[in-house]
Amino acid sequence: MIVSLIRHASTRWNEQGRMQGRRDIPLSEHGRAQVRAWRLPVEVSDPTSRVSSPLRRAVETAELLGGGSPHLESALIEMDWGAWEGLTLDELRSDPRAEFARNEAQGFDFRPPGGESPREVHERVQPWLARAATGGVPIVAVTHLGVLRVIVAAATGWDLTGKPPIRLRSDALHRFDVDRRGRVTIVECNMPLAPGEASLGP
Repeated sequence: MIVSLIRHASTRWNEQGRMQGRRDIPLSEHGRAQVRAWRLPVEVSDPTSRVSSPLRRAVETAELLGGGSPHLESALIEMDWGAWEGLTLDELRSDPRAEFARNEAQGFDFRPPGGESPREVHERVQPWLARAATGGVPIVAVTHLGVLRVIVAAATGWDLTGKPPIRLRSDALHRFDVDRRGRVTIVECNMPLAPGEASLGP
């Protein structure tokens, strides 16, 4: 089954470079304008099931992209950044108390204080993917970068340390083939949503 994933459009915190996990930040005006210019690629055929993370920035993206109100799926919620929510990378890396670099080097077991690890994100996303594979209808879902990263990691063997194997664009659609055990294979990443843009490929 093909599952197509889109990261939500821009928020004020995205534009300020702030860590944005479970904090329910809405789209900015720039983000709303982004989505209004997006169009789903022709490869995404109808009928499809429209799904979204329950956070407002994802729901609003899904609604503006068309297709009415999406089905809300808690498994697609962003990684919980705990005590680091609202901080920037520069703030974390310059604060020796945060021990950010040491934590970041743990890859799948990276965990912000009071937050969630990528491994835990994968453990909640994979059962949803397995259910999606048995649904009989292709899915287009709006989610978050943290979720996309763990799915790409599962598909490629990346351990979430060092340079990622694919630079995921935020204004693009990413397609995965999912089997009944929730295992994923990349079909194509970075399919442009804005008309006239070229795909970067897998």
